This record gives sequence, structure tokens and C-alpha cells, in this order.
Amino acid sequence: MRGLVVLVTLACFATAQHQALIDYLERRLLAIEDRISLWHEQTTRYASELRELKQQMVSQLENLDKEKEALRMNLDSVGTRVDRVERELDYLETQNGAQPCVDVDDKLIEQQVTLVKEKQKAKYSKLTDCSDMISSIKAMKILKRVGGPKGMWSKDTNRGSGKVYIFNGTDDDTIHEFSSVQDFTRSLGLSLSKTVKLPSAWKGTGHVVYNNHAYYINQVEEIKVVKYDMKNNSVMDSAVFPVQDQVPVYSLTPETVVDLAVDEEGLWAIYGTRQNERHISLAKIDANSLDIEQMWDTNCPRENAEAAFVICGTLYVVYNTKQPGRSRVQCVFDVNDMVTSEDAPLVYFPKRYGAHSSLKYNPQEQLLYAWDDGYQILYKLLMKKKLEV
Repeated sequence: MRGLVVLVTLACFATAQHQALIDYLERRLLAIEDRISLWHEQTTRYASELRELKQQMVSQLENLDKEKEALRMNLDSVGTRVDRVERELDYLETQNGAQPCVDVDDKLIEQQVTLVKEKQKAKYSKLTDCSDMISSIKAMKILKRVGGPKGMWSKDTNRGSGKVYIFNGTDDDTIHEFSSVQDFTRSLGLSLSKTVKLPSAWKGTGHVVYNNHAYYINQVEEIKVVKYDMKNNSVMDSAVFPVQDQVPVYSLTPETVVDLAVDEEGLWAIYGTRQNERHISLAKIDANSLDIEQMWDTNCPRENAEAAFVICGTLYVVYNTKQPGRSRVQCVFDVNDMVTSEDAPLVYFPKRYGAHSSLKYNPQEQLLYAWDDGYQILYKLLMKKKLEV
């Protein structure tokens, strides 16, 4: 009997130990499960943080690439401006006499003066094979009347753009942009236009829009050509027009001292100076850097001139005739000496309202965009080859 009690006691003791071991193992398993769950949560959080860090680093690298490209463009622009300033200083040194107490090499001044004269006399190197000239005015279309008596309107000469721009008046800082000629035509006044506020005022009517950039004349203490990016709404560049003692280029539009023009060859400037006071001068401009590439003194009188434009390197000056409301191309100057005023056909403009304050040629359409006493007019040109003269 005592042996049986001992056996029962031993069995109970073994059972208790076994149960204690099971409880211990369960607690350990639960602790391990809790720790694995914690590790899983931490791993998930770390992976998420790493992904966010990676995205931030990729974004920062992209920004750094953009900033690097912008810095490179700024450095290129600064280099171009420094080159232009050096050239303008060289030009000014040729125009101004020697200052007191300054030792100036006469031979150096003579060389600089010679360079300016060579720029005026050098043979022009054509950029295209364009050889068209005006034969006659094929058609005239009056679109509408909006704005003041004087102003400028034109389409962007970029082949892919149909936008139309209105410069109302002769002294303002706001351009009106229309998406197309059709929108401009059906707009009540300027109601459908988008207004573009420039950082400085434009003067006169000698502005152009060329390859998504507005080129306009700013005149405060000195005359500047300003290049404004119409897409990014920012000034890309500006340059002092390197001519002293300027006078209005047209006697009938005295507000305009420089008239910018665009043709198949690029950007031009039509202007007047006291040194060549009776006649109009012409300059070829690099549209990218605004550098003056070449200059000419023409034989076209300023007196009684309304406006002018350039086609294939040929300057056409329009004069008011004695007949009311009639104008004609009365003087032609070709930079390649292929056409003279005597050779050119007589080109009369149809009877109109007053005098042209601006005439802008679009080489893609072979149209003239005219502003006449507040009326916006299109002239369709009939062309012929210069060699046919």
C-alpha cells in the first residue's frame, strides 16, 4: 500500500513538472512571436523609410541636374553678354575721343575705326537661297478696327505658331495675345486676348514676334533691344543699340527710332542717325545674341516715309503719295546689290484710311500685317524672282 502511494506521488510530481515545462515553453513561444512581430513591423517601417529616402534622393538628383543645366545656360548667357559688352566698349571707344590724362594708342583707335567701317562695307553673306521680291499687292483684307491710331500687330513668324500679338499705341508695357487670327477677328475688341505684362515699356511701333520671342524697343536713357520669352514670361537678353545721335526712322511716324523686321534671313533693324540724317540705315542682328552683324547706309530718304519692311534681304520703304489714302513703295535697297529702286516694279497700296504706322512681313505666309489708323489690315503679296528684273 505504501508503494502505491509513493508511485501516485511520483506520478503527480512528474505531471506537475511536465505542465510547468509546457507553460514555460508556451511563454517562450509567445515571447518569440511578439519579438518576430516587432521585427516585422520594424522591418516594414525601415523599408518604407528607405523607399521614401530613395524617392527624395532621386528627386534631389533631378533638381540638381536641372539646376546644373540652368547654371550652364546662365554661364553661356553671361559669356555671350561679356563678349557683347566688350564689343560695345570697343565700338564706344571708336566713337568717343580720347579722355584727358589717358595715353591712347592712335594706331589702336585707327584699327577700331577701320573695323566699324569694314562692318558697314563688307559683303553680306546670305543665310538662305531666298531670291524673291515683290511684284505687286495681290489682295487686301481689312480684319477689324481695334486700338488707337498707331500700333503694331503681327503673327509669330515661327512656322508652328498661329498666335497673333497686338501692340496697341506707341508707349506701353502690355501685349495682347490671341491664339489665332480667327479668335482675333471674332473677339469683341480685345476681350478674347491674353494679356502679357512686360517688365519694361516698349516705345514706337517697331516690334516683332519671332520664334516665340518678342523683340521690342525700350527707350529711357538709351535705346535698347529687349528679347522676351513669350513661353516662360522672362527677359532672355537685352542690348544697347550701338548707334549714337539717333533720329526717328520715318518722318510720318516720329515715335519710332528703331523698326525691327523679320524676313527669310532673320532679324533686321531699320533706323536713322544724324550722321546720315536724310536717309534710312539698315542693320542685320543676330536674333540669339542681339549682336549687330552688319550695317548699311541706304539711299532711301526719311522724308515722307511711313514704314518699311524687309524681304529676302531687300529693304522696301513705303511713302505717302500726294493722293489721299494712297501709298507706294518708292525706294528699294538690296544688301546683295541685286535690285535697285530703278529696277523694282511700282508697288501701290490700295486706298486706305490714313498712313501706315507699321508694316510687318511674315515670310511663312508672304503677308504684310499693317496697322492703319487703328485698322488691322492684311496685304497678300505677289512675288517674283530678283533675277527676272
